[in-house]
Amino acid sequence: MPRTFPQSFLWGAATAAHQIEGNNLNNDWWQLEHTAAEYGVQFSGDAVDSYHRYEEDMTLLADAGLNAYRFSIEWSRIEPSPGRFSRAELAHYRRMIDTARRMGLAPVVTLHHFTHPIWFGENGAWLAKDAVEVFTRYVEQACTILDGVEWVCTINEPNIVAVNHGQQRRIAEGKEYQFVGAQPDAEIGEALIAAHRAAAPLVREATGAKVGWTVANQALLPAPGAEARHAEVQHLWEDMYLEPARDDDFVGVQSYTSQMVTEDGVVPHPEHPDNTLMGWAYRPDALGIALRHTHDVVGDVPILVTENGIATADDDRRVAYTTAALNGLLDAVEDGIDVRAYLHWSLLDNFEWGRWEPTFGLVAVDRTTFERHPKPSLAWLGQVAKANAI
Repeated sequence: MPRTFPQSFLWGAATAAHQIEGNNLNNDWWQLEHTAAEYGVQFSGDAVDSYHRYEEDMTLLADAGLNAYRFSIEWSRIEPSPGRFSRAELAHYRRMIDTARRMGLAPVVTLHHFTHPIWFGENGAWLAKDAVEVFTRYVEQACTILDGVEWVCTINEPNIVAVNHGQQRRIAEGKEYQFVGAQPDAEIGEALIAAHRAAAPLVREATGAKVGWTVANQALLPAPGAEARHAEVQHLWEDMYLEPARDDDFVGVQSYTSQMVTEDGVVPHPEHPDNTLMGWAYRPDALGIALRHTHDVVGDVPILVTENGIATADDDRRVAYTTAALNGLLDAVEDGIDVRAYLHWSLLDNFEWGRWEPTFGLVAVDRTTFERHPKPSLAWLGQVAKANAI
């Protein structure tokens, strides 16, 4: 028997500006790519040229039968110098919104997806005294193009932003980069929470959109006897970012895998033939775990699955993983959890934050010609969307 999803459920895929646009040469990740080769960071370059090919990408989604597209707008393009805004770039992103709506795709717009202007970083980034003021200044400008957008994410995965910038902070202090065991920097995390709390009501008032943010859900599980340690780690990694979402219109759940927590902390993924191209354990059940934990923390706040997927070269495995994840989502819905959307990560094989090898996409891309090659998983997910059932 088919299992059906709630009425008006959003089905789509997600991307991030720096990973797909190409030549975002005024942001901190472009800068990092030129200075951190010793850590194995690769070069994004042209990425997959979606800055110019966004209509083609949206057409693939719409033609497959999906009805939503999550994408981000690039702060460093919109505000290339402090307080100076590009009307042309704002118009570009407005055209993207109009294109999505014309194709029947609900735009889910993210205002900050990991990248910020180089000048913001040089002025102290999130630890600067005026960081919240500077971020809200940018958000005010972004609001001028968001008419007709129902869903707005302020900041993507602030807990991972706090990890990444915490590591950069360590290096600046003369400490070694932590390849294993890195944790979110709590001070940076608090600054991000303050920025979200300031931006969310501003967006809501200016646009009438539903506003929230997205959290990288770890689906952490306690080892026997390590419940207290698990609660500590859970708060540092996740709950301190979920708790502010109690005041939001929705929260984005982003889930890929699960890990155990012992008295020593998070257990690294052991090597295993089933591990994904990210080195993560194959755990499609993580989505159900993440949805249930998020609901436990935020209560009745609606949930959007804003990212879920698998890095694999085997598209049959992608379909199998997503099938199991969607069944876990439906189990949560049947238990009374209000889930409104499933946005697959990712629409395209793209620049995966320093590496090109992990392929999450429903669509492969020839990085020389930029020709798009839809995988069978795109058509499969489109059929699920059209049936609203699995």
